[in-house]
Amino acid sequence: MNKEKAVVVFSGGQDSTTCLFWAMERFSEVSAIIFDYGQRHKKEIECAQAIAADQGISARVLDMTLINQLSANALTRSDMAVDAGGEGELPNTFVAGRNHLFLSFAAVAAREIGAKHIITGVCETDFSGYPDCRDIFIKSLNVTLNLAMDNQFVIHTPLMWLDKAETWKMADDLGKLTYIRETTLTCYEGIQGDGCGECPSCELRKKGLESYLQSKEGAL
Repeated sequence: MNKEKAVVVFSGGQDSTTCLFWAMERFSEVSAIIFDYGQRHKKEIECAQAIAADQGISARVLDMTLINQLSANALTRSDMAVDAGGEGELPNTFVAGRNHLFLSFAAVAAREIGAKHIITGVCETDFSGYPDCRDIFIKSLNVTLNLAMDNQFVIHTPLMWLDKAETWKMADDLGKLTYIRETTLTCYEGIQGDGCGECPSCELRKKGLESYLQSKEGAL
């Protein structure tokens, strides 16, 4: 196990919780940064705090609600219905600048506690077209943060090239599939666990789980 400290950008969703357990297996001291960005489902923050507490992980909530004043999107505006977007258009769940800001603030927090490693659950395989989930963006920001703070941060993206079925496999390999399935909140309607089953996030999660369970059953 790596003796260095690590910080996980944590939302309490499937991806970031899988990354939390991934980090706990690799680093001796792990803490979590939770962002309040004015998301319309405050239960997301409560869920993240509960998981961190259950796992004995120090978690800090940072106020990022300013982004809600700048970006109109379905994740922060309760009067906007979720729209997956048409051809060539981003879904209206895209929060402009979110990952850029989150990772930048996580790096500041990491520097203050002497942590070199930052873990995020972004993924370019199942990413809804979000530009700030791309590997090229993460690598670019990693260089920028190191230059900006004269540091040697390493941004880890364990899920970058995994689809949802493979992410569920990782959770299972970590011995946490049931825990992640039951305790995390990914649903755009704010329903914990398997969620509403109908929003784009739930559909992706459900499809991935079914695919993984079928492949696992077939391998037996």
